[in-house]
Amino acid sequence: MRKAEVVPWTAKWLELYLEEEDLLRSVFLDELLEIHHIGSTSVPGIGCAKPIIDILAVVRDIDKVDDCNERMMRCGYTPRGENGIAGRRYFTKGGIRRTHHVHVYEAGHINIARHLNFKAYLMHHPEEARAYGELKRRLAREFPDDVRAYQEGKEDMVAELVEKP
Repeated sequence: MRKAEVVPWTAKWLELYLEEEDLLRSVFLDELLEIHHIGSTSVPGIGCAKPIIDILAVVRDIDKVDDCNERMMRCGYTPRGENGIAGRRYFTKGGIRRTHHVHVYEAGHINIARHLNFKAYLMHHPEEARAYGELKRRLAREFPDDVRAYQEGKEDMVAELVEKP
């Protein structure tokens, strides 16, 4: 069973992202246009986060990503298809103790800007980043064995922050 674990923010997460960035560049090759560290582990001012490195990869053609599934599996990833978001390819690493999530979108997909703007907002508004981190800490204590409830508990604040300029 997956756990809703939140730990203090660490600079080690940037190192882990950079290692994975190199690996993913070798998987997606010329199809890859951009790659970004996103999510709470990418925001130093957040205070705490789930220790899972979220990565956003932007590609030329989303359908060609399916051709990379075998290479992703050799790198320890589980392909999960769209996993509920049209136009995305989603990969997880680490089994029930996940270490990485890779969200792949074709250039121009609306969720690219959504992810990047959310990160930028938190980076430029440290007080709101800390409040978001505290919410995550509280939810992880409240729902340690229920990742879905943890995620649902964040939805209102995320929706509110995403709408801010």
